[in-house]
Amino acid sequence: MNLEWTSYIWLVYLPYIMAQYVPTKSITDWIWLGLGVVFLVVYILVNEIDRWLLVTIPLELAITGLFAIFAFNDYMIIYPGWQVSFILARYPRKYFHWFATAFYLIILVGLWRANLVHPGTLNISNGNLLNLVFPLVSPIFAYTASRSIIRQRQLRQTNRRLQAIVRRGERERIARDLHDTLGQSFSMMTLKAELAKKLLDKAPERVGPELDDIAQTSRHDLQLVRSIVNDLHQQSLSEMMLTQGKNLAEANVVLLTDGENAATEWPTKVQIHLSPVISEAITNVIRHAHAHQVEITFEQTPSAYIVNIQDDGRSKNNYARAGSNGISGMQQRMNEVNGTFTITHTRQGTLVTLTLPKEQQVS
Repeated sequence: MNLEWTSYIWLVYLPYIMAQYVPTKSITDWIWLGLGVVFLVVYILVNEIDRWLLVTIPLELAITGLFAIFAFNDYMIIYPGWQVSFILARYPRKYFHWFATAFYLIILVGLWRANLVHPGTLNISNGNLLNLVFPLVSPIFAYTASRSIIRQRQLRQTNRRLQAIVRRGERERIARDLHDTLGQSFSMMTLKAELAKKLLDKAPERVGPELDDIAQTSRHDLQLVRSIVNDLHQQSLSEMMLTQGKNLAEANVVLLTDGENAATEWPTKVQIHLSPVISEAITNVIRHAHAHQVEITFEQTPSAYIVNIQDDGRSKNNYARAGSNGISGMQQRMNEVNGTFTITHTRQGTLVTLTLPKEQQVS
């Protein structure tokens, strides 16, 4: 998971919040300090390990709820209000609704108990209600801001993909021109060479082999032009990512990429080999992984092109069985170009790795 540095910045205020329990005057102060340490650990786990969110988010909310209800500390609840809301913006909206319901219920119970133990706490004149404004708006503001950031990132990436497709469209125009001009020229060379072979009657033992070479070369070049044109009509990485990005959005799966812009400049052959395999892997994520997020990284080393597709879905063997046909197809495609295809199950979900040796890019 990518570090959310804004979440760690908030920890600067934690010593100030916990300072009210120092120096310790009773066992209760020690309990609150201990809970503060536990909260810090859970807070970091929420930020670092997606697979544990179903446990760590309720635990963090419970700890800060204890502070709000029994210690009358309304500042600790701000932490999950910002951090958790920011994270849940990447997931279906229902999860934020559940969290927000629990969050505001804790605040209401805390206010009720504070007013019960200390009558007059909710009096507007003492300013306590004003102190609640920031905790109350934190989840909504953080969730809205995070959703906006995600949409802006997706929009920028979509624009970059469209720009790459436009550039590719120019290459297709050039390819058509090559086919219309050089293709016809090579065809004419072949016809003339074969006709000359029939008409020439001087030193046929010498002219014949030369004309055979011309005919063979022209046929080879014609086939090469057709091959280039055919390759350019195959789906590029940008076109594939644009299509699958829409499919993921419709399935409520957040798409993150790293190195995609550089990958759009990879050789055409490389993109043609990798695009259908990546597309099939994304389709498996949508159909079988039950994921909320998928991250695709593109990397180029001195010897190979590497693509990693990491989802945060269910990392179980039945995922592989459910998509067995697609997986065997992906393995076959990579084997045909001497590439490698691997699936590993990590603590985050399922990781698919594609590796294509550079010497295979011209095959």
